[in-house]
Amino acid sequence: MRVNLITQPSDPSLSGAGAIPLSLTIRPACGLPGDYECPTDSTALLHMLRKQTDLPDSVLQRFEKELRAKPGARLLGVELNDNILTNLGYFID
Repeated sequence: MRVNLITQPSDPSLSGAGAIPLSLTIRPACGLPGDYECPTDSTALLHMLRKQTDLPDSVLQRFEKELRAKPGARLLGVELNDNILTNLGYFID
């Protein structure tokens, strides 16, 4: 399933060099309703994206910079399989 990933820091005071606590919104890229929010952190999110997607390193590096530079970093049109979405708590009907 192709989704948009939108992040918000869950504790902006902890946005230093380590893992940043995040609220991750998963939204279907096709525009249908189905937003899902889950807690994670920047390290876990980037690890999952590196291991479970075929996104180029340049895209992931840009996304990581956005995570650290501003609230509300977005990664649009990411293909995530049903197993990944289920592990994140986004259940597929």
